[in-house]
Amino acid sequence: MMNTKQKVTKWVLTIVLLLAGLVSIYPFIFMLSSTFKPSGDVLSTPFQIIPKNFTLLNFETIFKNQYFDFVQWYINTIIMTVLVLVFKYVIVTMTAYGFSKVRFPGRDAIFLVLLGALMVPSDIMILPRYIIFQKLGILNTMWSLILPSVVDVYFVFLLRQAFIAIPESISEAAKIDGCNHFTIYWKIIMPLAKASISTMLLFSFTWSWNDYMGPYLYITDIDKQMLSVGIKFFSTGAAQDYGAQMAAATLVLLPVIVAFFFCQRYFVEGVTSGAVKG
Repeated sequence: MMNTKQKVTKWVLTIVLLLAGLVSIYPFIFMLSSTFKPSGDVLSTPFQIIPKNFTLLNFETIFKNQYFDFVQWYINTIIMTVLVLVFKYVIVTMTAYGFSKVRFPGRDAIFLVLLGALMVPSDIMILPRYIIFQKLGILNTMWSLILPSVVDVYFVFLLRQAFIAIPESISEAAKIDGCNHFTIYWKIIMPLAKASISTMLLFSFTWSWNDYMGPYLYITDIDKQMLSVGIKFFSTGAAQDYGAQMAAATLVLLPVIVAFFFCQRYFVEGVTSGAVKG
């Protein structure tokens, strides 16, 4: 049984966490509410959660804009994100399998060198990447966004740890039954590491979908632009269309919310599953 002091402490912590949660969710509530307000009412005071003048005009503004093609930005972002996930899934999982289940000379030394890449600040790579992409002729294409994203050392490390946590006896039994490395990788390791792989895909989806710096630096044509940068065009000029900005931000955030809703049960399991063995 809890004594009075413990009960008071519990209630205080509950109230503090509740207030912290309300503060954290306020920007989301503001965005969602402003989506259905006329642009002139967005910054009006006092703030009204339920719009007094409910309107869908903001969606019409972003979809029928004569200067910007919001639908094309959405299609570009979907294609780019899907390609990143497909290529990263293949490259990262195969690399992690090689460093965890395949024995070859210098394996651990090579992996340590690979981990050294995590200590290099990403900002240092901006200019070298720009020069490389220019020489490869992929500037102003979505390949300049896809290629840097598919080789992710952090997730190689995460999945390697998750694969190591899978008992070696399972792989040995499969080899005795005549399975090669690809069969073990595809039919045994991948299903058993589903939580970690789902975590990788979810975070990769979020990072690629919301990436701003890459499209801003490497994409110049407006019709080839991504959503993260495209939204900024609604805030340029003397007049600010806050309602259109909020509506666009809501549509951009919607796929991320849906992804987190369906994959949230993999978070803790996926992140911690590789922390058992080193």
